[in-house]
Amino acid sequence: MGLISLLWGIFAMLWMLLALIPFLGWGNWLLIPFAAFGALIAAIGIALTAREKRGRAKAGLILNGIVIVVAVVRLNLGGGII
Repeated sequence: MGLISLLWGIFAMLWMLLALIPFLGWGNWLLIPFAAFGALIAAIGIALTAREKRGRAKAGLILNGIVIVVAVVRLNLGGGII
Protein backbone atom coordinates (compact mmCIF):
# COMPACT_ATOMS: atom_id res chain seq x y z
CA MET A 1 0.00 0.00 0.00
CA GLY A 2 2.86 2.36 0.74
CA LEU A 3 4.41 2.02 -2.70
CA ILE A 4 1.04 2.48 -4.40
CA SER A 5 0.32 5.65 -2.41
CA LEU A 6 3.80 7.01 -3.12
CA LEU A 7 3.44 6.43 -6.87
CA TRP A 8 -0.07 7.87 -6.71
CA GLY A 9 1.33 10.98 -5.01
CA ILE A 10 4.10 11.38 -7.58
CA PHE A 11 1.61 11.12 -10.43
CA ALA A 12 -0.69 13.61 -8.68
CA MET A 13 2.23 16.00 -8.19
CA LEU A 14 3.10 15.86 -11.90
CA TRP A 15 -0.56 16.39 -12.79
CA MET A 16 -0.64 19.36 -10.39
CA LEU A 17 2.34 20.95 -12.14
CA LEU A 18 0.53 20.57 -15.46
CA ALA A 19 -2.64 22.09 -13.98
CA LEU A 20 -0.71 25.20 -12.92
CA ILE A 21 -0.37 26.19 -16.57
CA PRO A 22 -2.94 28.82 -17.55
CA PHE A 23 -6.02 27.43 -19.36
CA LEU A 24 -5.35 23.98 -17.84
CA GLY A 25 -6.60 24.93 -14.38
CA TRP A 26 -9.79 22.93 -14.94
CA GLY A 27 -7.62 19.87 -14.26
CA ASN A 28 -7.66 20.83 -10.57
CA TRP A 29 -11.32 19.84 -10.35
CA LEU A 30 -10.35 16.28 -11.26
CA LEU A 31 -7.09 16.39 -9.34
CA ILE A 32 -8.59 17.03 -5.90
CA PRO A 33 -10.65 13.79 -5.73
CA PHE A 34 -7.76 11.87 -7.32
CA ALA A 35 -5.32 13.06 -4.66
CA ALA A 36 -7.90 12.52 -1.89
CA PHE A 37 -8.20 8.89 -2.95
CA GLY A 38 -4.40 8.63 -2.90
CA ALA A 39 -4.37 10.06 0.62
CA LEU A 40 -6.98 7.49 1.64
CA ILE A 41 -4.79 4.69 0.26
CA ALA A 42 -1.84 6.13 2.19
CA ALA A 43 -3.84 6.29 5.42
CA ILE A 44 -4.86 2.66 5.01
CA GLY A 45 -1.24 1.79 4.30
CA ILE A 46 -0.12 3.53 7.48
CA ALA A 47 -2.75 1.72 9.50
CA LEU A 48 -1.96 -1.75 8.13
CA THR A 49 1.85 -1.78 8.02
CA ALA A 50 4.41 -2.17 10.76
CA ARG A 51 5.89 0.95 12.33
CA GLU A 52 9.29 0.42 10.67
CA LYS A 53 7.85 0.18 7.15
CA ARG A 54 5.53 3.18 7.08
CA GLY A 55 7.93 5.55 5.28
CA ARG A 56 6.51 5.18 1.79
CA ALA A 57 2.93 5.48 2.98
CA LYS A 58 3.78 8.61 4.99
CA ALA A 59 5.53 10.13 1.97
CA GLY A 60 2.48 9.34 -0.18
CA LEU A 61 0.19 10.95 2.38
CA ILE A 62 2.33 14.09 2.49
CA LEU A 63 2.57 14.33 -1.32
CA ASN A 64 -1.16 13.89 -1.78
CA GLY A 65 -1.87 16.41 0.99
CA ILE A 66 0.37 19.00 -0.64
CA VAL A 67 -1.34 18.42 -3.98
CA ILE A 68 -4.79 18.89 -2.44
CA VAL A 69 -3.79 22.13 -0.72
CA VAL A 70 -2.12 23.61 -3.82
CA ALA A 71 -5.06 22.61 -6.06
CA VAL A 72 -7.59 24.21 -3.71
CA VAL A 73 -5.51 27.41 -3.47
CA ARG A 74 -5.13 27.47 -7.26
CA LEU A 75 -8.87 27.10 -7.75
CA ASN A 76 -9.54 29.78 -5.17
CA LEU A 77 -7.14 32.24 -6.82
CA GLY A 78 -8.53 31.54 -10.26
CA GLY A 79 -12.14 31.97 -9.21
CA GLY A 80 -12.97 28.29 -9.55
CA ILE A 81 -14.34 28.09 -5.99
CA ILE A 82 -16.97 30.67 -5.17
